[in-house]
Amino acid sequence: MKSLITSISTIIALSLPAFAFASVWTIDPDHSNVGFKVRHLMVSNVKGSFEKNTGTVEIDDKDITKSKVEVIIDTASINTNVKKRDEHLRSADFLDVAKHPSMTFVSKKVAQSGKDGLKVTGDLTLHGVTKQVVLDVDGLSKESKDPWGNIRRGATATTKINRKDFGLVWNAALETGGVAVGEEITITLEIEMIKK
Repeated sequence: MKSLITSISTIIALSLPAFAFASVWTIDPDHSNVGFKVRHLMVSNVKGSFEKNTGTVEIDDKDITKSKVEVIIDTASINTNVKKRDEHLRSADFLDVAKHPSMTFVSKKVAQSGKDGLKVTGDLTLHGVTKQVVLDVDGLSKESKDPWGNIRRGATATTKINRKDFGLVWNAALETGGVAVGEEITITLEIEMIKK
C-alpha cells in the first residue's frame, strides 16, 4: 500500500512539472503605464495613456515560453492631457466606452527573441473586436525586494496596430491632403509586477 501511494505521488509530481516552477505576479497599476502615440495632422505625434489597468503574469521559471499574460485596461481612463480630446476619444466616434468599457490582452504563445527578449503573441480585444497581435518584450528585470518586503519585477513591451482593424474608423480629411488622425498606433506597456 505504501509503495502504491508513493508511485501515485510520483506520477502526479511528474505530470505537473510546470506548477513547481511557475510564479504568479500581479500588475501594480500605481507603477505601470499603458501608453500610445498616433500621428496627428500628418505632422506630429500625439501621445496618451490609459491610467487604470490590472492584470496577472504567470512566469514559468524553468521554461519562460510557458509563461502567460493577461491585461485588462479601463478605456474610460484614457488621458491625453486635453479634456475635450479625451471626451471625443471616449465617444462613439472612437472607443465608445459606454459599450466597450475595457480592452484586454490575453497571451497565447511566448517565444524567446534574441538574447534577453521575448515575443508574446496573444488576442487583443478592443472596441468589441479581437485580433492577434505580437508584443515585443524587453528582458524581464531581476527580482527585487522593495522596502515593504514585496518582490517585484518589471518589463517593457511594445506593439503596433492599425486602428481600422478594430473598427476605429473616424477621421477628417485635410484641405492640404491626408487625414487628421493616423491609422497606425504604437502601444507601449511599462509594467511593474508584485509577486503573490
